[in-house]
Amino acid sequence: MKNTAESVSPGWRAELELGFSCSTRRTVLQHYRHAGPLQVQRPFFPESDGTCHVYILHPPGGVVGGDELVIQAELNAGARALLTTPAAGKFYRSSGQVARQTQQLRVAAGAVLEWLPQETIVFQSARVNSAIKVDLAGDANFIGWDIVCLGRPAAGERFTDGFFRQRIEIKQDGVPRYVEQGNYTGEVLNAPWGLRGQSVIASLFCVTQQTDLLEKVRNAIAETRPDELVGVTQLDGVLLCRYLGPSTERARFLFGQAWAVIRNEVLAKPVTPPRVWST
Repeated sequence: MKNTAESVSPGWRAELELGFSCSTRRTVLQHYRHAGPLQVQRPFFPESDGTCHVYILHPPGGVVGGDELVIQAELNAGARALLTTPAAGKFYRSSGQVARQTQQLRVAAGAVLEWLPQETIVFQSARVNSAIKVDLAGDANFIGWDIVCLGRPAAGERFTDGFFRQRIEIKQDGVPRYVEQGNYTGEVLNAPWGLRGQSVIASLFCVTQQTDLLEKVRNAIAETRPDELVGVTQLDGVLLCRYLGPSTERARFLFGQAWAVIRNEVLAKPVTPPRVWST
């Protein structure tokens, strides 16, 4: 008998390929290909160093069982890009089909990628397989975050059925620097050994050669609330900030504080929030 939890029906497949190169004055979006409902707005250049800001759009607004999203971004040597989304991503409830999302990010030596999408909301009874794969070369810098909300607590919806399976891989010159695999279900969310009833799990990553960031980032996000757990560690060239709590807004705020420190220390410039975050 076929396992309905792993069944896949032909859904909407969407693909997006982005390639960035460094020109004389700024980073340009040199390669752009899309198929299905994934696309980007025109690049923006709000920073004096020519960093290219790009907003990834998914016009349907949500993903259903059987759909598959594949995003690939590649930065050539010296390129600088910030990628984000204009709104939260949503995975809707499924009767058994699995929705899949893969994000493949490649960053050449001397390049800087900031991967800062808005949060992902996993509806009750959704079934999702998600993968984030980051491949870095040489002294490439990577700053990224991933914010996930299980269920819709603001609407009184708890995540008691379905699953969100996620694998995060960060490699540098082919060597694994960080690998995480999670299988989040209602049991995990509500168990005292799991997420302790908190619906928001979030991670911020920074891959850099600098070794003195730990205490500075810890100080930047020290003012937490009693119902939040926040930790910062650094190992094998990866600075990792984790959030567990009830609020995506709080996760974004704390990560924004950490991002400001990291940008100043690693990239020697202040934060420039994408305009779309204010709309």
